[in-house]
Amino acid sequence: MLALSMCVLSSACVLDASHPAAAATTAAAAKASASAKSTECSKEADAKGLQGKPRKKFREDCLKEGSQ
Repeated sequence: MLALSMCVLSSACVLDASHPAAAATTAAAAKASASAKSTECSKEADAKGLQGKPRKKFREDCLKEGSQ
């Protein structure tokens, strides 16, 4: 509250209304990228004929590679 009062009194604070929108756009792009990588990993697992635990392990490793 003190910081807000100081901000209002000094007129030095500027609220950036575009910041939440920019963060939402970045989050949406990251989610789309993760979804695309997940689909890619699934297609690779399908091509290798993996099922069950081996498929799950392959997808986990594949997704980890994409996030690094």
